[in-house]
Amino acid sequence: MDTSKHNLANLFAQLGLDNSPEQITMFVNKHRIADDTLLADAPFWNEGQRHFIEESLQEDADWCELIDELDTMLR
Repeated sequence: MDTSKHNLANLFAQLGLDNSPEQITMFVNKHRIADDTLLADAPFWNEGQRHFIEESLQEDADWCELIDELDTMLR
């Protein structure tokens, strides 16, 4: 059972990404997606990251709000 505090830094860690505030900002500035592209379909995710995003959204997991926040940040 996942008992970690769910915040943007922990979402980045869950995705296997550097989760320092500076690296999060750099990631968001570097990776943009079109409004008609699903977040999970963005070309910069690896298969594991894509699966985590899709599964979390399908299961309405605790991560959903943060995934939605990241989605908004990347637009």
